[in-house]
Order: sequence, then C-alpha cells, then structure tokens
Amino acid sequence: MTVTLLTHPVVQGKVSDLRLVSSSSKQFRDGLSAISTFVGIEASKNLAVEDVPNLSSPLSPFTGKKVASRIGLAPILRAGLGMESALLELFPDAPVYHLGLFREKVSLQAVEYYSRLPSLVTVDTLYILDPLLATGGTAIAAVNMAKDWGLPVSQIKLLSVLGSSEGLAAIEKAFPELDIFIAAIDSQLTSKGYISPGVGDAGDRIYGTSS
Repeated sequence: MTVTLLTHPVVQGKVSDLRLVSSSSKQFRDGLSAISTFVGIEASKNLAVEDVPNLSSPLSPFTGKKVASRIGLAPILRAGLGMESALLELFPDAPVYHLGLFREKVSLQAVEYYSRLPSLVTVDTLYILDPLLATGGTAIAAVNMAKDWGLPVSQIKLLSVLGSSEGLAAIEKAFPELDIFIAAIDSQLTSKGYISPGVGDAGDRIYGTSS
C-alpha cells in the first residue's frame, strides 16, 4: 500500500485550524474543502493526459491537453460530502456515486445502507472520499463495494484528510495494493473509535449537529 502524506505547509496549517474546537461549521467546511483540493491535486498528478488539437489562443493556434482517464467520485455519506465540491472543481464532469455507510456504535463495524453505483463500470479511476480514517472499517467497506462493482484495486484511490495509524494498518492489511492520499495521521484512537487529537465527528462539525 502506498500512503502519500501531504507535507505542504499550507495544508498542515489548515489541518491545525480544522482541529480547533472553536471553529464554526462554516470554518470547518471551508477548511475541509481547501484541504481536499490539495489532496485531490496530489492524487491526480500522475493521471494520463491526451492532446486536444485545433485550439486557438488570442495569438495563434495550439494543441492543448486534457485528462485522458474517466474519473468518478464516490463520497461516503455523510462526511464525504464535505470533500465533494472540491473534487468537482478539479473534475467538473466526473459522475458522483454516493455510498451510504455508517459505523455501528457498539461493534464499530461498517454498515452499508445505500449505493449509487450503476450496474456497469463507467470510470477508469474512482476516488473514494472519506475525510476521517479512524478504525478503517468504513473505508474498507467502500473499497469492497467498488471491487464488487468491477473495479480492480489498482483503479481505486482513497482520499482522506485525517487518519489514525491503526486505521491505516487495517486498510493496508485488507488491501496492500491500495493507494491512499491523506493530509495528516494521528497515532491514537479512543475507546469509542475516534481519532485523537483528531477533529471530532466530521459529519457533526460539517453540519452543526451533535451525536
């Protein structure tokens, strides 16, 4: 498994702001979106490109470039929605396949309740959007959903903002060939499966609710 940890100083500063208990929901949403842009750029830097001929600038004709791969986005409900807009800015024509998963509070196991994946595979690369990789269970379930859809793991990329060492280890055990792009990693999980120091519950902080 390849884990790409973003070390850009702007990203690290925004992660620190995201952690603050004093951040409002708007500040949290804005910070999450900004970090997601950096993560998306890093995750897509090796995509194949193709020529677009017969274009014109104000001065002369030229041959442009565009991404050759068909990109799909799979935000995990509900916190993954906080990353969706940023990735759509990068890939405005990408289809969005929402995945409904929640973590059962006692067992901490992922439970699937919704999938918008179509019957046929329609993309070359699927970006799964999951802001927090705590125990790793939800991400593992989402990757399994994409595999069952028909994508090999080599065409699935997991994009996140914050993870735990334990969660990443669990994902690596399940999918040693998976590529993960993430902005920060914490070493501890609480007894309830929250990343510490972490950011709290991402969904609650995005939408101003409480668990």
